[in-house]
Amino acid sequence: MKSIKSHAVNVILDPDTAHPILILSADGKQVKPGETRQNLPETPKRFTYHGDVLGREGFSSGKFYYEVQVKGNAEWVIGVAKESINRKGDITLAPEYGYWTIWLINGNYKALAGPSVPLSLKGKLQRVGVFVDFDAGLVSFYDADCWYNIYSFTNASFTEKVYPFFSPDYSDEGENSAPLVISPVHVCHTN
Repeated sequence: MKSIKSHAVNVILDPDTAHPILILSADGKQVKPGETRQNLPETPKRFTYHGDVLGREGFSSGKFYYEVQVKGNAEWVIGVAKESINRKGDITLAPEYGYWTIWLINGNYKALAGPSVPLSLKGKLQRVGVFVDFDAGLVSFYDADCWYNIYSFTNASFTEKVYPFFSPDYSDEGENSAPLVISPVHVCHTN
């Protein structure tokens, strides 16, 4: 645990990639769906179909780790995505399309491994840790409060930068009121 958490990075959301329905906090640490689309400039980096956003900094080597508070959010997707992903139309969240993610939808947790893999958890996730070892081709997800592995993608073939990926309301139905919060790395205290 300490070894993985020693690779913590300061993730800040990139407003230039955010879908117009998303509202980002001023510090770039929170994202939630809004009620209406904002009038934002169309750029090649911006997602235009689903409510997605990337972290500002990408990684092309080494290891990195970050944590996201998902408490109170009824539907979300988090993980990493390669730089060249499709941002302009419907997307398929699977490694062959450049996404290594897990999601919560309709009360079910899944790893979007193409096909998706149902996840058996000890309880409802409050905070998720995402660890990437770029050189080893590993993406692992952890329950950051209880520190156990939720799922790991192995043998990921990273050939370009990967970015932290967030989607607080994948279906764009506006049901989520709580934001996804990129939080300081949480240290578990066990008795």
